[in-house]
Amino acid sequence: MVPRTPDGDSWAAYARELGVRLHRERVRNGLSQERLAVAAGITAFTYRKLEKGESNPGTPANPRLRTVVALAEVMGISVSELLPPEPGGVALGR
Repeated sequence: MVPRTPDGDSWAAYARELGVRLHRERVRNGLSQERLAVAAGITAFTYRKLEKGESNPGTPANPRLRTVVALAEVMGISVSELLPPEPGGVALGR
């Protein structure tokens, strides 16, 4: 079976939507970026990048599963509530 991976534009849109969802849930929980980051075991710098949807300027975020799980747990939601639907533009990988 050939793995399927999203194309670059689809992944960037997915990362931005994840950032929007992180921001929305953080605000809903009344948490600062710093408090959420510390509680999830990551740096505030890393969290801010995730909320922007970028790991470096022009590079979409690609957080570790452990980070996503920790953030969801701190905010009292499931990972499935945090993650956007599967990105479109799925292309066959090599």
